[in-house]
Amino acid sequence: MNQRELPEHPDFLWANPEPRRSYDVVIVGAGGHGLATAYYLAKHHGITNVAVLERGYIAGGNMARNTTIIRSNYLWDESAAIYEHSLKLWEGLEDELGYDVFFSQRGVLNLAHTLQDVRDSVRRVEANRLNGVDAEWVDPQQVKELCPIINIGDDIRYPVMGGTYQPRAGIAKHDWVAWGYARRASDLGVDIIQNCEVTGFVIEGGRVTGVETSRGRINAGKVALCAAGHTSVLSELAGFRVPIQSHPLQALVSELHEIIHPTVVMSNHVHVYVSQAHKGELVMGAGIDSYNGYGQRGSFHVIEHQMSAAVELFPAFSRAHLLRTWGGIVDVTMDASPVMGRSPVDGMYVNCGWGTGGFKAVPGAGYAYAHTIATDEPHELNRGFGLERFVSGALIDEHGAAAVAH
Repeated sequence: MNQRELPEHPDFLWANPEPRRSYDVVIVGAGGHGLATAYYLAKHHGITNVAVLERGYIAGGNMARNTTIIRSNYLWDESAAIYEHSLKLWEGLEDELGYDVFFSQRGVLNLAHTLQDVRDSVRRVEANRLNGVDAEWVDPQQVKELCPIINIGDDIRYPVMGGTYQPRAGIAKHDWVAWGYARRASDLGVDIIQNCEVTGFVIEGGRVTGVETSRGRINAGKVALCAAGHTSVLSELAGFRVPIQSHPLQALVSELHEIIHPTVVMSNHVHVYVSQAHKGELVMGAGIDSYNGYGQRGSFHVIEHQMSAAVELFPAFSRAHLLRTWGGIVDVTMDASPVMGRSPVDGMYVNCGWGTGGFKAVPGAGYAYAHTIATDEPHELNRGFGLERFVSGALIDEHGAAAVAH
């Protein structure tokens, strides 16, 4: 794996206009999903009178507070379809946007440490193959060949009994993804309004007609919520509730090292996942903190647990120094699958509940959400992810394939 030089940036990648009095579509949230939705609305549906409102700055939320893992090896048909479509879009995204997002298809290993892990993993591989997702089962020696620094000895607490491997999976640079979508959306006529907090909604006769913001009222033909863990706050302002809980999820990076970790390794059982970023820092994460909250930091015991797991699996990391930690706010549904579709308010749409899978879904979610907004009907990719499933019972339980935190 070669380190790549960062290209030079122009002074400004997108325009920063003042908000107009009205738009055909107002998108709340300028993270990856909001920006991708605006881009695909403009490109595929010709809807360019669009504003993306962000209470802070572009990609200042979860988009810049994740570990950038991209994969599509989910268990159920609905999940595999949207994540695989997203992965295919990732594979052509740099050409699509004319912008380098540093997408690196280095593969993802999901380790198995118990007989039940093995059974579940093999089941998922077979389900992936039926859905056209590249996935394979690898034994401990093949794990070692894919990642030579991993410890596959049988004298550790959780011996490696094999794992699933998706060769096309990988990582990208999260902020560059956001900037690429923002640049192209702006070029197509979309207004990106930063430092503009939504404080309420104007609803008349059961239909949304505008948003109240810290910069005044903005009239809207349609409103699309795209605010991840804060979607529940916004939906209550609109008079309905969404079935999500918001939790802190923390991650950390080490100081810079020579490139020694060639792939991405994840482990449900010992609660750690590790990759090495383009510059050389080790990027590590674990499970969510159990409490609900919006603080962008987590508990020390979670870091302690993931570090002990990482050192056991990768003895070479024992002398690596921690550089910094951060936390994002993940929005988790009861079935670990997202919500995307129409809301109880006419003209308002909701996209949330991606938990820890939001980054990898950016292109596919934006593509499907734009279709839903433009046509007022779900795309085939998100038809199963509507709010109504929590009434009908047609849940899509991805707790297993969502892995430790992905």
